[in-house]
Amino acid sequence: MSKTVLVTGASGFVGSHLATALVDEGHDVRAMTRKPDAYTGAGHPVAGDVNDADSLGPALQGVDVAYYLVHGLASKDFEKIDAAAARNFAAAAAAAGVERIVYLGGLGVDDGNLSAHLRSRRQVEQLLGAAGVPVTVLRAAVVVGHGGISWEITRQLVEHLPLMITPKWVKTRTQPIALPDVIRYLVGVLDHPDAKGRVFEIGGPEVLRYIDMLTRAASEEGKRMPNLSVPLLTPRLSSGWLALVTDVDFATARNLVDSMTNEVVVRDHSIQDIVPGETIGYDEAVRLALEARRQAERTP
Repeated sequence: MSKTVLVTGASGFVGSHLATALVDEGHDVRAMTRKPDAYTGAGHPVAGDVNDADSLGPALQGVDVAYYLVHGLASKDFEKIDAAAARNFAAAAAAAGVERIVYLGGLGVDDGNLSAHLRSRRQVEQLLGAAGVPVTVLRAAVVVGHGGISWEITRQLVEHLPLMITPKWVKTRTQPIALPDVIRYLVGVLDHPDAKGRVFEIGGPEVLRYIDMLTRAASEEGKRMPNLSVPLLTPRLSSGWLALVTDVDFATARNLVDSMTNEVVVRDHSIQDIVPGETIGYDEAVRLALEARRQAERTP
């Protein structure tokens, strides 16, 4: 059944693809953006900013389901900023009578040792539901697709470095997921009654170390990725190194590096009961991401 759906972060990496997929499914999509006049993606642009509580009421009026795809990493105060934004959105969604919020969060076992980034993602989950609107959460690790920050770090390291000096975190296990599978899951939980108010873990078919992701991405580009392990390379030095050889700023790099010490692996496979189907393998996900980048470069 067609629904009126709001997509926050509609201009972003995941949001832009999600808005297109929802329109293709026949939903009435509102693409929330701070600059609606400049929006050229799928759906109908509406003005709204999660950091401006007064702007959210009009954007959410008449909405059945709202996708919350907003998070920040580029500020030292991102935890406080993200928490305030989630409170604003939760209150506005409840006031507007929204049936459900769908949130894309982060994988990781909450054992008291989560990084600030993953701890913030978990806090946002709770805050989004604090005003009474049911929240469906999809927790993911690295999303492999053109334009994603974590994937861009992988791609740029492979393309820029003849030799990689690796800190300890490259041995951490993760479960990357292809962008098309993330979109499939986000769309799939929209109408399913059994997804309401639940948390799901999503990932691709393989558990890999970060070093495996780098070497296999290099192989897909016809390159080798020799590496020299330096166990004493601190998070701060690792962050500076990433900021130097990629276009990711230092603050974002530091917050991502801190998260790379946490193992992020799917342990609950119940999403398969809601949205069944095979997921895309890592090598194919890399090929799709590289092809999307080539197409983007060819587009004026």
